[in-house]
Amino acid sequence: MTGKPPEQDVDESALDVTPPKRWAAGIPGVVVSLKRGVEQMGAVRTATTLRLLNQRDGFDCPGCAWPEPQGAERKVFEFCENGAKAVAEEATRWRVGPRFFAEHPVAELAERTDYWLGQQGRITHPMVLRPEATHYEPVSWAAAFDLIAAHLRALSTPDEAVFYTSGRTSNEAAFLYQLLVRGFGTNNLPDCSNMCHESSGAALAETTGIGKGSVTLADFAKADLVVVVGQNPGTNHPRMLSALEEAKAAGARIVAVNPLPEAGLLRFKNPQNVRGVLGKGTELADVFCQIKLGGDQALFQAIGHLLLRWEAERPGTVVDQAFVDVCTQGFAEYAENVRSVDWDAVDTATGLPRAEIENVARLFAESERTIVCWAMGLTQHRHSVPTIREIANVALLRGMIGKPGAGLCPVRGHSNVQGDRTMGIWEKMPEKFLSALEAEFGISVPREPGHDTVSAIRAMRDGRAKVFMAIGGNFASASPDTAVTEAALRSCELTVHVSTKLNRSHVVHGRTALILPTRGRTERDTQAGGEQFVTVEDSMSVVHRSRGRLEPASEHLMSEVGIVCGLAEALFGPDHPVPWADFAGDYDLIRERIARVVPGCESYNEKVRRPDGFVLPHAPRDSREFTGTRTGKAMFTANPLTVLHVPPGRLLLQTLRSHDQYNTTIYGLDDRYRGVKDGRRVVFVNPADITALSLADGQLVDLVSEWPNDPTGHPERRAEKFRVVAYSTARGCAAAYFPEANSLIPLDSTAETSNTPTSKSVVVRLEPHVPNPHDPPPPPTATTTQEGANTRT
Repeated sequence: MTGKPPEQDVDESALDVTPPKRWAAGIPGVVVSLKRGVEQMGAVRTATTLRLLNQRDGFDCPGCAWPEPQGAERKVFEFCENGAKAVAEEATRWRVGPRFFAEHPVAELAERTDYWLGQQGRITHPMVLRPEATHYEPVSWAAAFDLIAAHLRALSTPDEAVFYTSGRTSNEAAFLYQLLVRGFGTNNLPDCSNMCHESSGAALAETTGIGKGSVTLADFAKADLVVVVGQNPGTNHPRMLSALEEAKAAGARIVAVNPLPEAGLLRFKNPQNVRGVLGKGTELADVFCQIKLGGDQALFQAIGHLLLRWEAERPGTVVDQAFVDVCTQGFAEYAENVRSVDWDAVDTATGLPRAEIENVARLFAESERTIVCWAMGLTQHRHSVPTIREIANVALLRGMIGKPGAGLCPVRGHSNVQGDRTMGIWEKMPEKFLSALEAEFGISVPREPGHDTVSAIRAMRDGRAKVFMAIGGNFASASPDTAVTEAALRSCELTVHVSTKLNRSHVVHGRTALILPTRGRTERDTQAGGEQFVTVEDSMSVVHRSRGRLEPASEHLMSEVGIVCGLAEALFGPDHPVPWADFAGDYDLIRERIARVVPGCESYNEKVRRPDGFVLPHAPRDSREFTGTRTGKAMFTANPLTVLHVPPGRLLLQTLRSHDQYNTTIYGLDDRYRGVKDGRRVVFVNPADITALSLADGQLVDLVSEWPNDPTGHPERRAEKFRVVAYSTARGCAAAYFPEANSLIPLDSTAETSNTPTSKSVVVRLEPHVPNPHDPPPPPTATTTQEGANTRT
């Protein structure tokens, strides 16, 4: 079905600001879900599609990786507002076909916003942009595969190619993609995890032996204490609010640690029960610690210090000594480090009253079952890995790993980013995996580590990588240092994007560019072997089926599996030992190979056909075994304390999502919970900081990031025309949406160990914007209430 999408682009002069919400979900969430569905899919299609979302006989949400209940009856509506928006985006009736590309030159499309590009609809045909051409034009699948293969064969070394992966890619497609890439001869397999949760994986692999969380969904209802750090579940993982509500009903205390008060952690109006619809909902956070950006390491060192002090005062009452003695190593060095904690440094880093820190530490000391959750608020600082190590230290002190109702819970973003890593999408997979791959397929694979996301951009920038291919995602918008990233992509001989919808990366292209349209998670996948399903892994290591039911948006679409196999056949020829054509026709054959290569996936075809799939083994969680660490025991670590010092007249900026987006996909222009409507170029600033900086609420400013030690010799980056919004964020801190603010983050500013961009530690100054004749009229002026909310005057 073809429909006509909206043609308007963003008019930031229409932006309006109202007081932020104090609760999340409720009837407005239902209304917005239905409205977006009907707008893009129509009423009947909305009803039939949403009924299958996250159901055992349906398809997995293309949004976040929050798990579904195991064993229990699932709700009729097992999805959230943003999940419904994600489905509407994919199952839209709007189309982008050859006529659209003939009418719009690439230069024109490059001037459009990410929101406008995404709203045009589903891409229907494979398209090519040839050297010096002004428009994309249709190309056959065979010609597209031959074109890619020719460019790859022309490289002087396979390492001149980069193969990126988004977290939406299925396990089957991810497994074949890494097989193709390694068969070609490189480990250049960056993925979206490099920019998000790589710090979690690095810290957990070192401390517990496995780079995944140790919590199941059922643990939340058994917990005494749930601590949510650097995470906004109301927008980024809304179904988590139901788990927190269940925990609260069972008697758990909830602590929220964040620079901004987020509506979802204040009060949850569950639209699936009477209390949420007609009543006041459920107050979630018992304690809200409004911490400064980057102060979490200091907070957890202080908590560890207090726990050890109280243990010394009352031996045997705080530290789980039996667990520490039997299961861990490095306790003495850790204890010596935190016993001498510098409280003045803690005060500076956290901005929290000491009494508040002591209160939270008491909750840790008294709880027998504690879960600590976190997301990108922790993972995107220079000292992110040490910060997460400190969380692990506190959990180890209390013996909170490998027991019901307790554990470490990094909440992943994209729906199958964890599964991609399990299937081998990583630039430095262990020898055991690589050897198994060789033995299974009779091919040779390289051992030299490949490029992660940041090093891939450097390689393209410097001319050491000439072909870039991405399955899913929007690399140009997701990456840091926007100008550098775009220049790097434009320097390539060939860029290839496997996509469902138009995005920024299609108009920031190499000398030759291809767009290969793929079927979405919602769509039926029929191959030579009949109707197929794929598998995904959620944030808690559960692997399960996903089967789309809608007719594909176009007869010219291929599945991700089919695209990988088609390229492999063109690249390697008919005599390759991997049976690519067989894999394309029957995904069971892929899963048979996964079972023999990937640890924990034995009997894969059988297990994924169970109603709830299966849970991958996790030795720390399952048996308190830590065989994956260098010592075979859980590791305490002693980490030097990092305190972020911001020069006078500057603020520390974090990038974040609005409620109307998921990652780089912009669903709309409203951030309902924060009170922003019809615009995105805003910067949230504490009212006291606005006054101290001689600015005004509602004023237009330019954001200028300062990096005096930038090795490229560019100490400043500028993002223009952001509206100041008075907001109750922590003093000295500010926030702006990505991807608009990604241009402020240098490519070379990354986390130690994980190499993740430091998107939550951006030192900025706010300069009044100097208008030019082309600027729209200024917005209405505003006054600031005592609570920091905005009112029009």
